[in-house]
Amino acid sequence: MPLRMLHHLDLAVSDVEQSLAFYLAVLGPSGLHEEVRYPSYRGTEEIVYLRVGDGYIGFRHAEGGEHRYYGVGIEHFAFFVDTREEVDDAYQRCLDIGARIHFPPEEDRDIEGFYELFVFDPDGLRVEIACAPPGWFDGERAPSLGA
Repeated sequence: MPLRMLHHLDLAVSDVEQSLAFYLAVLGPSGLHEEVRYPSYRGTEEIVYLRVGDGYIGFRHAEGGEHRYYGVGIEHFAFFVDTREEVDDAYQRCLDIGARIHFPPEEDRDIEGFYELFVFDPDGLRVEIACAPPGWFDGERAPSLGA
């Protein structure tokens, strides 16, 4: 039986409320919203889950350390919206809150028809906000995602 989906991804962050404020400011207008809060299995922190389509992204307090771009761990993760205008609107919201932009909205260098922006969250995790070419989500995927 094949895997169904990636259901949730939990991130350990330095400040949960600061992370929530960032993600909700940038992606809330596109439908990202707080779904539920749970105590962790350790009983030492609360995990806050934001709904992303059919999945979730969770935030819990880290016990220390910091994310280092291109260190071991997540290099980036992506949120997809329907239109270029939504990517541009997210970019403007990033500017409005003073977020650190990695790449402003542009055509993807490797995959024709993709339009994307890259921004760093408060802990330095790189976040992509993109829209795909028509048909991408209908099974007409590119033969390769590249590197």
